[in-house]
Amino acid sequence: METLWNIQNLDTKQVKHLAEELGVNEIVAHLLVLRGITNYEDAKKFFRPQISHLNNPFLMKGMQNAVDRIELALKKGEKILIYGDYDVDGTTSVSMMFCFLSRFTDKIGYYIPDRYDEGYGISFKGIDFAQTEEYSLIIALDCGIRAVKQIEYASVKEIDFIICDHHTPGVNIPRAISILNPKQEDCNYPFKELSGCGVGFKLIQAISEQRDIDFNEIGEYLDLLAVSIGADIVEMTHENRVLAFFGMKIINQSPRSGLKALIEKSGKTGVLSISDVVFGIAPRINAAGRIDHGKRAVQILVESNLDKARELSEGIENHNIERKELDQNITKEALEMIDENKKSTVVYSKSWHKGVVGIVASRLIEKHYKPTIVLSEKDGELTGSARSVKGFNLYDALLKCEHLLEKFGGHKYAAGLTVKKQNLDSFIKEFEKVVAATITKDQLVAEIEVDMQIELDEVNDKLYRIIKQFAPFGPMNRTPNFITKLVTDSGKGRKVGEDKTHLRLTLNTSNKDLLSIGFGMGEDFDKITENKPFDICYSIDKNTWKGQTSLQLRLKGIK
Repeated sequence: METLWNIQNLDTKQVKHLAEELGVNEIVAHLLVLRGITNYEDAKKFFRPQISHLNNPFLMKGMQNAVDRIELALKKGEKILIYGDYDVDGTTSVSMMFCFLSRFTDKIGYYIPDRYDEGYGISFKGIDFAQTEEYSLIIALDCGIRAVKQIEYASVKEIDFIICDHHTPGVNIPRAISILNPKQEDCNYPFKELSGCGVGFKLIQAISEQRDIDFNEIGEYLDLLAVSIGADIVEMTHENRVLAFFGMKIINQSPRSGLKALIEKSGKTGVLSISDVVFGIAPRINAAGRIDHGKRAVQILVESNLDKARELSEGIENHNIERKELDQNITKEALEMIDENKKSTVVYSKSWHKGVVGIVASRLIEKHYKPTIVLSEKDGELTGSARSVKGFNLYDALLKCEHLLEKFGGHKYAAGLTVKKQNLDSFIKEFEKVVAATITKDQLVAEIEVDMQIELDEVNDKLYRIIKQFAPFGPMNRTPNFITKLVTDSGKGRKVGEDKTHLRLTLNTSNKDLLSIGFGMGEDFDKITENKPFDICYSIDKNTWKGQTSLQLRLKGIK
C-alpha cells in the first residue's frame, strides 16, 4: 500500500528564535514549534504540567444544574444509577463515578448495557431496570447525547437523567436535567476534546469544589482517566495532556488494584508509557465487553482487594485471548471481500462476532486505506463499526445516509451504526456514492506525518531524553517521526521473528552502528541489500537486551 511521508514545514526564523530563547538545539525547537509552542511560557507549561492549568469545571454548560441535582439526591437518600457504555471510555467513567459517589451514599449502583442484547448507548431495557430497582436519578457517562426517545421514556417513569458525553450532538438534544458536553454549540467551555471519562471527571471536580474537597483527594481517579484518554484517541493537548500526565504518574507509582492486576497480565514492566496503556491495558478492559459483558471490566476496576482483582483478571485474560483469535480470523475473511475498485469498504457476515468488528475495521484500513464499515448480524439487523481515513469526515457521510440507518453515532473518524438487513444493499450503494463524491485523491493515500529530516549522526542519547519529556504522546502530540536519506545497512540486516515478518537493520553512521527494527516490514528486506542506499522514516526509541540498553530506531517505512 502506498504511503506518503508528509514533512511538516515551518518558519525557520521562528525555530531559531525559540532555540535561542530556550537554549536548545534547532531540532528540539522545531519539534516544539510544530506542537504550537513558540515561547518560554508555552514551553514551561508543556514540560511542566500543573493541576492549576485545568479549567474551572463550572465553565461547562449545565454543570451547576448537574451538581445541584446530585446534591439533592444525596440529601434525600435517592438511589443513583451510574450508566455507561461497554468500551474503555465508558467502563472507566462508570468505575470512577461509582467510586467517588460511593463515598457519600450506599444507595448507588452501576449499569453497563449488553453489547449484543441492547447495543450502544442508553437502552430502554436499562431504564426499565432502573424503574424496577427504584432508581430515581441516572448519571449517563460517555453516551446519551442522541438518546432523545430514551430520555423521554425515562421522564414518563419519573427518572431524571444527567448526561456526561463528548460525542457530536444531533439536531435534537435530549430533555435531561442537565447535559454536560463541551461540543454543544452553546457551551463556552474552553476545551472541546475531553474524553467521556474526562467530562465525568469535570463533574467530580465541580462537586468537590462545591464541597471544599481538596483536589488531592480526587487525584486518585486520574489513573482511570489516563486509560480513557489514551484508549479513546482524543487530542493529547491542553487539559487532556495535564490529566494524562498526572494519571500516568499514578499508574506507575500506585495504580488501583484492578489496573495493577491487568498490568501484570500484560507482562509490562518498568515505567509504563501511554502506549503501554493503549496496547497492554485497554484491550483487556475492552475484551470483557466484546466477549462477555462490560460489567466485568467495572468489577475489576472498582475492586480494592488485589487478590480478588487478580482472580477477576484471569477471566478477562481468557476473554482477551479469545478476542485476538476472532480478530485474526475475521480480518482474514474480510480482506478477501474487499472491492479494490471502490472508494469505500462495507463488508458483512452473519457469522462474525459483533465484539471485534471495530478492531477489524481498523485492520482493514491498514491494508486498504479508505473509509471502512464492518457489520455483523443479529435478529435481522446489522450492527457494526465504521472507521475513517485522515481528513475524511465519516460522521458527515453517515449523516447523508441517515434515512437508511436505524441509528448511528460517533466522531469524525469512528462511529457505530445499525441498519436493517433489507436496507443493506441500498446503504452500501448510497455510502459509496457519498464517499466517492466527497473524498479527495489525497485522502485515499495513507500518510505518515514527519516532523523533520535529520542525519543519523544527530540521533543521540541527549535528543532521546528530551523527546521523552514530550510524553504523554497522542493525537496532536504524537511521538516525533524523522526522515533520514541515503542510509546503508552494515550487512547485518535480516528478517526476524518466528515467521520472519519483521526487519532488523544495523545502520552505518560516522560514530557507531545504529540498530533499527521495523515490525511487519520483512517484505522490505530487498530494499536494503547489496549496500544500496535507501531512505528511512522512523522514531527514536531504546532497546534493552541481556541487561544492555541502547538507542534504537523504530522504523515506519523504507523507500
